[in-house]
Amino acid sequence: MVDQKTLAVHSVVLEDPPLDFDALPPVSSQLVVFDFDWSLADQDTDRWIHELLSPRLRIEFVQKISTMQFTDMCAYLLEELHKEGHTPEAIQEALRAMPMHPAMIRGVRSLQSHHHGTDFLLLSNSNEVYIHTILPSKGLAEPPLFTEIVTNPAHWEPNGLLRLRRRISPDGPQHACKVGCSANMCKGDELDAFKQRHADRKYERIVYVGDGGNDFCPVKRLGPNDVAFVRRNRGLARRILQEGGVQCTVRYWTGAWEAEQLLNLLCPPRP
Repeated sequence: MVDQKTLAVHSVVLEDPPLDFDALPPVSSQLVVFDFDWSLADQDTDRWIHELLSPRLRIEFVQKISTMQFTDMCAYLLEELHKEGHTPEAIQEALRAMPMHPAMIRGVRSLQSHHHGTDFLLLSNSNEVYIHTILPSKGLAEPPLFTEIVTNPAHWEPNGLLRLRRRISPDGPQHACKVGCSANMCKGDELDAFKQRHADRKYERIVYVGDGGNDFCPVKRLGPNDVAFVRRNRGLARRILQEGGVQCTVRYWTGAWEAEQLLNLLCPPRP
């Protein structure tokens, strides 16, 4: 049988992958940290907008991604989208249409309902407008799921332009991450800062749900009692396999139906 590590980075997407649902020890308090794009959601917000509204800009996205800082490039493309005449209403409609699998929604809501010692943190390189538009459309805003949402700032200007900025301004002090985080945000630093802000919670376990290479830094900061739920065939799985240095338990998933089962393992045993 192919081992999980090999399957995580070298396989095609399998409809029926080997299952990875062994029990996890119960805890009374835990923090579940979600990346957004391709983790909680089943698409990438920055690419999705242009795929729906401006294929020309989606092509330019591919052409510029290796030459510009990612958040700056996304801000530039939003300016170009505005020049094409796309309204805030059109952008919001496109965002609400972005897929989020019902199994993922069931999984987080079930965990929230059945384990009252669980807090949720959203840690994303997307932006405030995207996330705060999508979450209500998927039923994840009321009641609130996330204790905090940490992402890039964005706002609508009076003329309808969606103005995006880096979380860490290029004009101020920069993070000192050596793992490879983008200039706009070090997700490891952000996770550590959240834990400091909520030190009274004394989390027994941290669970990180992610997919991208920029999720490697916070996963490397997890300890032996923690868990990473890693999406197969993407950047985080590759970095874990190639670079190592991860202390936490790693579980792999491809589809949200698998992620739901992993989230169920975090619930207390039912009588």
